Amino acid sequence: MKIALLGYGKMGQTIERIALERGHEIVLKKDESNTYDGISNADVAIDFSIPAVAVENISSGFYANVPVVSGTTGWLDRYDEMVALCQEKNGAFISSSNFSLGVNLFFGLNEYLAKMMSKFDSYKVEMEEIHHTQKLDAPSGTAISLAKGVIENSDYKSWTLDEAKENQIHIEAIRTENVPGTHTVTYNSTVDTIEIKHTAHNRDGFALGAVIAAEWIVGKHGVFTMKDVLNLK
Repeated sequence: MKIALLGYGKMGQTIERIALERGHEIVLKKDESNTYDGISNADVAIDFSIPAVAVENISSGFYANVPVVSGTTGWLDRYDEMVALCQEKNGAFISSSNFSLGVNLFFGLNEYLAKMMSKFDSYKVEMEEIHHTQKLDAPSGTAISLAKGVIENSDYKSWTLDEAKENQIHIEAIRTENVPGTHTVTYNSTVDTIEIKHTAHNRDGFALGAVIAAEWIVGKHGVFTMKDVLNLK
């Protein structure tokens, strides 16, 4: 499989290593110093860039008739626009806040727990996410996905970084050195606490999941999620 890397920072370099280990070829390493020349030679494009260039990266894949897997967060106010472009070009698209296989299992566990806990209003939910200081968006896309998972399965209506009001989930976003990503969902009552937590030890889990998603999407048309890739629906 020929891969175009749209974004060649630490995650892009980790994806490159894992893709090569799995027998794939890198035909483009796009960063701020070069162009999209060569993207049409790719079987799939993997975007791990920054919010400011994510839409341009994703669009370039669709215009080149190349499926796109995107793990960039912080740009999702234009997600519907990219879905529409994908459909217009009869393309293929997966966007995920986190491609880690473990995190996607954690998403499912979070939704299941939220369904159970919705019957017990003595418990209040809150979340914490910790990432490295280079992460530009806060809260993380993964934390937002976790909050949405609770909201869709409970009476909570929204999330906030500020002090939570009624039917709001407070997310504490912490930035510190050398933390790939830690996410905790906590249900507190006056008598006890229930907590689920995912801790990433390195970037390899995110990169492997993205490569697996890229392998899966080649030859398909449509807009998909990691639940499709992992058959978790």
